[in-house]
Amino acid sequence: MLIFEYKLDGSKAQYTAIDEAIRIVQFIRNKCLRLWMDARGISKNDLQCYCAVLAKDYLFATRLNSQARQASADRAWFAISRFYDNCKNHKPGKKGYPRFQHDNRSIEYKQTGWKLEPDGKHITLTDGCGIERLRLMGNKKQHIAAFPTKQIKRVRIVHRADGYYAQFAVQAERKVEHVSTGNVVGIDVGLKVYYTDSEGSTVENPRHYRKAEKKLKRLHRAVSRKQKKSSNRKKARKHLARAYLKVQRQREDFARKTASTLISSHDLIAYEHLQIRNMVRNHHLAKSIHDAGWGTFLRWVRHYGLLHDIPVIAVPPQFTSQKCSACGAMVKKSLSVRTHICLGCGVVLDRDHNAAKNILQEALSSIRGGTGGHLETDRLAL
Repeated sequence: MLIFEYKLDGSKAQYTAIDEAIRIVQFIRNKCLRLWMDARGISKNDLQCYCAVLAKDYLFATRLNSQARQASADRAWFAISRFYDNCKNHKPGKKGYPRFQHDNRSIEYKQTGWKLEPDGKHITLTDGCGIERLRLMGNKKQHIAAFPTKQIKRVRIVHRADGYYAQFAVQAERKVEHVSTGNVVGIDVGLKVYYTDSEGSTVENPRHYRKAEKKLKRLHRAVSRKQKKSSNRKKARKHLARAYLKVQRQREDFARKTASTLISSHDLIAYEHLQIRNMVRNHHLAKSIHDAGWGTFLRWVRHYGLLHDIPVIAVPPQFTSQKCSACGAMVKKSLSVRTHICLGCGVVLDRDHNAAKNILQEALSSIRGGTGGHLETDRLAL
């Protein structure tokens, strides 16, 4: 499934109509959730049938496309099924009981309720919400019209801080021909540097949030000074939201490009399977961990690994920093000690470099212990 995204160009009346449609989606989703809370044995099909009941009871709900109403019910069922799965799997901590939504920012159409113009530059929403024809602005190299309409399975309208966007979910496969380099690598993500690999190379931590923090604080103060419910406060909130959106996009763009470079230049990647959710409980490091965006980076590493069809292996993080990569001896050190010094074999390495070498060794040993089909990869590493 490929996602093509375009920015929408329309009038103020059209933007108001989009906001109204988004509120209808939120209303239907919350109504379906209330039905599940009040009655027992509610299934996904019951929620979709309930959409027709809501359309009869509430006149404004009929303006929304019928399949868009069903997609809203699907959102409620997604939250419910996730709660059930967490309970069945005995997930520790909170199980994620479904909550009512109050800040929905998107509307999703299936294969009706919209029409793509032959030029591929305009989309018309044909339901009764009054949105009608909108212009698509985006990368000129993207040609959504090149795909048959049957391949476009979803159309989502998203409201962000800097405008409105249309996302097209196209049923297609992306194939990438990987050029083998014979290189295997283990990476250790960190805060001082973004990551250190088993060869000793490092990627600097961009610290997007830290660099924008001064501006964000100033914008926060500007919001606080404005009178509540005033138009000036709304403008100040928009400026603040755009600043946060810029940081988010910078972090996402950096993670994606770094992951792509890493995957295209290696035949095997090993990384630590970190419990980031638990790590951010350290209030001294939480802001820096969130700023680094390890989860986003590792998600893109796994994604590009699937595209290039190369192994991406997660290893347990226990003792990767304490264990000597040369002789295997345990060298205990606190987090503030950044140099690994082994008194047994005399190896002196950067702490993260030593950990990256251990991560790679763990990954190769797991392959060797599992199946014998990757012994050539081990030979390349040695």
